[in-house]
Amino acid sequence: MHVTSVPFGIGGVTGSLRVMAQDRGGAGDACAGPATAVFDASLTEYDFGPTHPMSPMRVDLTMRLAEQLGLLGDGGLRLVEPPVATDEQLTRVHDEGLVAAVSRAGADPGNLDAECLGRGLGSSDNPVFAGMHHAAAHVVGATLEAARQVGSGESLHSVSITGGLHHAMRDRSSGFCVYNDVALGIQALLDDGVERVAYVDVDVHHGDGVEQIFWDDPRVLTISVHETGQALFPGTGFPTDTGGPGADGTAVNLALPSGTGDAGWLRAFHAVVPQVVRAFEPQVLVTQHGCDSHMDDPLAHLMLSVDGQRASYLALHDLAHEVCGGRWVATGGGGYALVEVVPRAWVHLLAIVAGRPLDPETRVPAAWREHVEAITGWSAPSRLTDGRTPAWRDWEDGYDPESRLDQAVLATRAAVFPLHGLDPMP
Repeated sequence: MHVTSVPFGIGGVTGSLRVMAQDRGGAGDACAGPATAVFDASLTEYDFGPTHPMSPMRVDLTMRLAEQLGLLGDGGLRLVEPPVATDEQLTRVHDEGLVAAVSRAGADPGNLDAECLGRGLGSSDNPVFAGMHHAAAHVVGATLEAARQVGSGESLHSVSITGGLHHAMRDRSSGFCVYNDVALGIQALLDDGVERVAYVDVDVHHGDGVEQIFWDDPRVLTISVHETGQALFPGTGFPTDTGGPGADGTAVNLALPSGTGDAGWLRAFHAVVPQVVRAFEPQVLVTQHGCDSHMDDPLAHLMLSVDGQRASYLALHDLAHEVCGGRWVATGGGGYALVEVVPRAWVHLLAIVAGRPLDPETRVPAAWREHVEAITGWSAPSRLTDGRTPAWRDWEDGYDPESRLDQAVLATRAAVFPLHGLDPMP
């Protein structure tokens, strides 16, 4: 990642505009170890049905595009087969009643009992489908294997692109998420001896499940950068939500105004995330990369481009190398513009995990576009870029008290920074 500064002024505040170069040459980084993707096609069995927003087609199209761009196999990501998580593994985080309810529901979807309904199953968000327990446990198994790859040192970076199901709670399913694979991956790292894990969630929705599961655990830092809960599900994640007794400061919430685009999002991210992660000194970085912050996503109201999302992936990659020796577990997450956004955003993520960032001007292979049109009737984008050059004004150059974005950033810094010995003011 290359960042330069140019003069900038707005609202009476002057300073420099931080500009992220687009790495036009596509050169890889100096990763010190192998990178893996934990995936096989059967993970697309996590499928709530043809009318549900979270179609597994987005995963299939992402992996097809990655293959056609040469990101899988020799010289790219080594594919690792995902196991299916056992009930014993699931109950490291979830209570036994949830696991039993999911198993019953998936075995007989047309006959849900009161306990299943009370645990969030059978709702419009989480409709029941045959084999639900197996499919959800398979997604968990993929993320557990990615965490094991990194925790054991077999891989420096590992990605579970079907993971990132961050809304599931200990005792119930929620928000398209049957089990919380991210929390289970973090718990596995802790169980295997990792002392501190930082989790950064850039999905447009608050990462409420992961936050709540580790609310009282000082070993886990959870940071969520999301659209304000005043406008979006799940309606939580405000700056003053900072963690439980004995863990105050380990929950960080950066709730952004609706309509925030690349410049504001990146300004907010760089004003909060790197500083807190550095102060926490984690040994492993775990990230969730929901791409529903894009301007074309149908379920939310942020205005990022694929280029802005790519910039966040590069920043998190660099942070993992700076703070954690490169130990990085990445997951997918939300994203409901199935053709226009998700495959392009996530193929950038896969490329960065592989240490081979793609030039944003890369042409989308014609064979992939033809496949998309054949199965959907839609025209697919022709390039991996939205034509933007991500840029933001650095927080250290001052803030605008009239800006809703800057007010949100300052609220988070004021709530959290002193708890880490940091100065909240520019």
